[in-house]
Amino acid sequence: MPDRLIIKGGKKLSGEIDVRGSKNAATPMIAATLLAQKGVSRITNLPLIADVYKMIRLIESMGAKVEWEGEREITVDATDINPEKMDQKLVAQMRSSILTMGPLLARFGKLSIRHPGGCLIGARPIDTHLNGLRDLGVKIEVEEFGASQASDVAETKKAHMYHLEVGKKMNGNKIVLDEFSVTGTENMLMAASLAEGDTVLKIAAAEPHVQNLARFLNKMGADIEIDGTNSYKIKGKKKLKGADHEVIPDYLEAGTFMILGLAADGEISIKNVPVDHLELTISRLKKFGGNINFLDEKTVKIGNSDKLDIPKVQAMPYPGIPTDLQSPLGVLATQAEGLTLIHDPMYEGRLKYLEELNKMGAEIVMCDPHRAIINGPTELYGTKLDPLDLRSGAALIIAGVIAKGTTIIRDVSQADRGYEEIENRLRKLGVDVRRIKD
Repeated sequence: MPDRLIIKGGKKLSGEIDVRGSKNAATPMIAATLLAQKGVSRITNLPLIADVYKMIRLIESMGAKVEWEGEREITVDATDINPEKMDQKLVAQMRSSILTMGPLLARFGKLSIRHPGGCLIGARPIDTHLNGLRDLGVKIEVEEFGASQASDVAETKKAHMYHLEVGKKMNGNKIVLDEFSVTGTENMLMAASLAEGDTVLKIAAAEPHVQNLARFLNKMGADIEIDGTNSYKIKGKKKLKGADHEVIPDYLEAGTFMILGLAADGEISIKNVPVDHLELTISRLKKFGGNINFLDEKTVKIGNSDKLDIPKVQAMPYPGIPTDLQSPLGVLATQAEGLTLIHDPMYEGRLKYLEELNKMGAEIVMCDPHRAIINGPTELYGTKLDPLDLRSGAALIIAGVIAKGTTIIRDVSQADRGYEEIENRLRKLGVDVRRIKD
């Protein structure tokens, strides 16, 4: 049985909390180290979370030498790796495993890989990745096999193995992605860095962690033009080498803590906030009535808010409101005056956490898989909750913090994937929370 969190809610919050390194920046950087034919890469400010540990284990399964040089610092020597030794069971457990596609194909020209696992937030096909790789000259065959041959794949009747192969070298090309896919963009940036000739990548994601990856690749010897827009120009290089780079602070974690403070109507200070990455989110929270002040350029103070009014929350690609903050904002909407429309056009399963909030006494009507209407404010009452994905895990923890009575989060492993030692950090803010290990 997974670990559980027991939260006794309704307590006033106060104190300080630090923002740690970004999960979504760390995992592609670890994958990018596979591009280095020589030299050692050093990654600092790593968050100590499950997805990071799994990604390290994945590259180690292929022969990469990983050393911990400090609490949040590793070195990676990927000089002598063999993609055929990849642990396919690990691939099937995490979505970020797909980020090994680009670097391994670019370096070795051939790869077989399982369909990646990940959050249960709806259909998550990898067509954007595959179509982009085809544009670079990759030939792809898809093998389908039954669950009896893939017993480690939960809740699926069939699994897929992708066999990818390129000729002598990938060829640079103009790539128009099917959607603003973050991991699709990251895979194309890594693959095109070793392609023959120039690549122009359009309809690309511009999230801060994507740009952070591009800067790391440039330190490795790549030539990527970064201007903060949804387009990148990549000049292919023959070889890349190891480099040093720091993981950026997690703007999604910072936004989650801001929403926690507003929902709990406490007074907390959040340190190490990448304010530039949250401009629209902070602006909207203030317009909703949130009491948000800056103590310095990296420290945000959340104070008591008289009244919250949230007419609409719509998730959008960066620099819009992130889909990863939509779930915490849904919890906040239960404490706001009047009706709130929640609209997440990206994933049809992202709103399933709202069914859990209804168990707590929220008044929420599901319009369709992408839209819901929340009527507030409502008092939430503790109960047993089941998060389905990383961000709903964080949202339901916030709900437990503000609810009356005791809330049991029955699978905290979802939140553990992206939030480091969440119960210990919340306890410093005055939250009555404990973990039960089984």
